[in-house]
Amino acid sequence: MKGGKLIVFSAPSGSGKTTIVRHLLAQPELNLAFSVSATSRPRRIKEKHGEHYYFMSISQFKNHIKNDDFLEWEEVYRDNFYGTLKSEVERLWAEGKNVIFDIDVSGGLRIKKKHPDITLAVFVKPPSIDELKIRLKKRSTEDDDKINMRIAKAHVELATAPQFDKIIKNYDLDTALREAHRLVAEYVGVSPDLEGYNDQA
Repeated sequence: MKGGKLIVFSAPSGSGKTTIVRHLLAQPELNLAFSVSATSRPRRIKEKHGEHYYFMSISQFKNHIKNDDFLEWEEVYRDNFYGTLKSEVERLWAEGKNVIFDIDVSGGLRIKKKHPDITLAVFVKPPSIDELKIRLKKRSTEDDDKINMRIAKAHVELATAPQFDKIIKNYDLDTALREAHRLVAEYVGVSPDLEGYNDQA
């Protein structure tokens, strides 16, 4: 695999990494494209195939594993597989883009390990576990059992933060967005346009 840079954002669910990634994608000078992950989990209401995820059956996902089609993959929860197709990254590189990922902590570290010379791995840290639980409940997309599973997983994920290149503390969203913008711009070698942020950094 040869191409541009890889920028990984990972965090426990509810930490705000998706909000940060969407913001970065809107900054034209960064020349970013989003890597859509594949998953075997059921599609939620309003989710679109090829935009939010590449949805596939468990057997389809396992066939891709067998054929070594993934840059990284993981069974995050039982029968809920997530992964990054090599073809997706190569497609975006062919467009001349730097590829940004919004993925699970384990997947992010796998990409960093496989391609250390071209990967910036960023961990987004929430204010607290309690705040994380509040954010997950506000989503109203999962039942209490699933939320509790995510919280239990978050304790383990937070311990991996030192393995990432950078840690962004998302205690104040505007400050976190500014810091993420600055980090990525520096990594891809452009001057960031940081006007429009509240200067709290």
